[in-house]
Amino acid sequence: MTDRPFSILVLCTGNSARSILGGAILTAFGQGRIVAYSAGSKPKGIPHPGALRLLARKGIDTSSFRSKSWNEFTGTDAPPIDLAITVCGNAAGEACPVFMGAPLKAHWGLPDPADV
Repeated sequence: MTDRPFSILVLCTGNSARSILGGAILTAFGQGRIVAYSAGSKPKGIPHPGALRLLARKGIDTSSFRSKSWNEFTGTDAPPIDLAITVCGNAAGEACPVFMGAPLKAHWGLPDPADV
């Protein structure tokens, strides 16, 4: 066991809604025991406004959220990742990058709220 929180990376293609929502909710409910990040294989560049509004209504500060590439989590200066979760079919079927420390991998397919 380590002194650091369990680290989760939630992945989707666009990193605009599902992965951002997942990362934010895991961090909030983890109460310091979990730190979660989000990223995408082809990030859209900005988070979906509806996802940010939902998080804000739940009392989660959204000021630091941004749409980013999963490549930010592959270098030697990246935070350690214990678990990588894909939340959309596109990201699950793509070749994932190699993350430092060889994290566990899981898939939880969810419909894209950004398509609504």
